[in-house]
Amino acid sequence: MGESVAEATITNWLKNVGDTIEVDETVLEIATDKVDSEVPSEVAGTLVEILFQVDDVVQVGQTIAIIETAGGSVAPVAAASTASTPVAAVQNTVVAAQEITTAAYADSEKFFSPLVKNIAKEEGISLSELEAITGTGKDARVTKSDILDYVKNRGTQAPVAKAVEAPKATPVAAAAKAVPVSVNGGDEVVEMDRMRKLIAGYMVQSIQTSAHVQSFIEVDVTNIVNWRNKVKNSFEKREGEKLTFTPIFMEAVAKALKEFPGMNISVEGDYIIKKKNINLGMAAALPNGNLIVPVIKNADQLNLVGMAKAVNDLGNRAKMGKLKPDDTQGGTYTVTNVGTFGSVFGTPILNQPQVGILALGAIRKVPAVIETPEGDFIGIRQKMFLSHSYDHRVVDGALGGSFVKRVADILEAWDINREV
Repeated sequence: MGESVAEATITNWLKNVGDTIEVDETVLEIATDKVDSEVPSEVAGTLVEILFQVDDVVQVGQTIAIIETAGGSVAPVAAASTASTPVAAVQNTVVAAQEITTAAYADSEKFFSPLVKNIAKEEGISLSELEAITGTGKDARVTKSDILDYVKNRGTQAPVAKAVEAPKATPVAAAAKAVPVSVNGGDEVVEMDRMRKLIAGYMVQSIQTSAHVQSFIEVDVTNIVNWRNKVKNSFEKREGEKLTFTPIFMEAVAKALKEFPGMNISVEGDYIIKKKNINLGMAAALPNGNLIVPVIKNADQLNLVGMAKAVNDLGNRAKMGKLKPDDTQGGTYTVTNVGTFGSVFGTPILNQPQVGILALGAIRKVPAVIETPEGDFIGIRQKMFLSHSYDHRVVDGALGGSFVKRVADILEAWDINREV
């Protein structure tokens, strides 16, 4: 799942209780942020219990299903795996049990999963103790976390009712709203898909969190246009990659961020976090009309060839729905290309908790005043607008304006004879 991914939402179970499962066969689909992933089985066997339902949010490492393997042992299906934890150690102890003995708990009127029963057995928890634990799962079921918490505190306190905490807050409105009805009968009412709900929530949250302000600057990119036209064919023949304008702009942004580290920060409450790495988010439109922001890690360490390969790889995998969860995590600054759709400039919304986002406008041929030693004259130049949105809570106009001016200076100083 990636080191920065902490939780996932179950979106679809592909197997039902009682189904036979082969090794590496997909059991369910999950979603982290805006990336969907499949969870394959590491063992062959029969699915005997599903512990979480569709739309439940689960933590990385949590057991979400039980598969019975040959010989009657059970294997827990985890949402993902990162590093070993005390919970994982207990889980391994349970899985190592050669037989499942549940007779001791068969008389209970409460439902307990095989995993909970096995932990109770291993820890010597009596039926009366088990029934006294107040569960936080669906229908007040005792979950693995509940019984592990009880084991941890056992002997120091009696079992007490545990307050059920609300699920981790998400930007999506929790309360379901009534479905709107077409007044004239001719309007089509379509519910937002999961990704669009997420995007909507994030955008509203960002506006409510940050004081957005914008700076705009016009850039002469004639040298870049002419240079790219000169080298793009040889570049593609040699590297097997197309050379678009995007990696050129991303390289300029990465250079400017090294000079202006005050833009490469995030905000958490009253604290400013200065980011060590420069990880550039690259907003990309999906075929279904939604938006995703894959991240180029350590962008300042890439040369133009490496940047082009990273841009093309992430862009292609985004369109095909092949991004991994970690591909969208860890961004420190975002660039969005509104010029792709013909927009001259825009006012993008911050990608929280980042404090800056740069919109690239369309490149256009325009008449411009050209200054020469012999005097000024009018000529045709290739120009574009850079639109810089930044968080006025921590970035003032001097920094926000200076940063985007530096990006413009880097682009306008492009060497027409540059080798790549």
